[in-house]
Amino acid sequence: MNFQNAEFEMAAGTAGQLPKATLPEIAFSGRSNVGKSSLLNRLVNRKALARTSATPGKTATINFYRLPACRFVDLPGYGYARVSKSEKNRWAELVNGYFTQERRLSLVLQLVDMRHKPTADDLQMIDFLQAGGYPFAIVCTKSDKLNKSETMAQTKLFTELFSGRGIAFYPFSAVKGSGLDEVKALIERSIEG
Repeated sequence: MNFQNAEFEMAAGTAGQLPKATLPEIAFSGRSNVGKSSLLNRLVNRKALARTSATPGKTATINFYRLPACRFVDLPGYGYARVSKSEKNRWAELVNGYFTQERRLSLVLQLVDMRHKPTADDLQMIDFLQAGGYPFAIVCTKSDKLNKSETMAQTKLFTELFSGRGIAFYPFSAVKGSGLDEVKALIERSIEG
């Protein structure tokens, strides 16, 4: 699959603006500032296809990126405290609208920060995906920020949390590119399957 032939397609601020699901979709979910845009950019080998921000909570829309074989769907980040309640509710309605529509959802990449235990919001999203029967895997971002012993400890934690539930997880670093080939292979398998 050619990951580099990608272009921004559109941004949807309400469920009514979501485009028709004409291609298989790979959704990127995670809390604000977990590295969704960095993963997207690394996958397509571009610096700024998806805009990264040092300020959490900037992505307030669902952003669609078109590739020849699929769409990448960047969902708004959750868990950012400095956003108004009404804005959080709008995001929740938008994301819920996405999941309840007839979509060609091949895979959800649920991102969590490898440096920390998954947050309550992360676990709630994982429970939602599992209960809904959505195909998903966990991508553990920022793995380059851990030393060897921290990596071993966090890998053990994630194994204990997820392996018993049959959930796969993939350590990933946008800086070093480690885990990139595994995530690409996962996406390719999900589209073919």
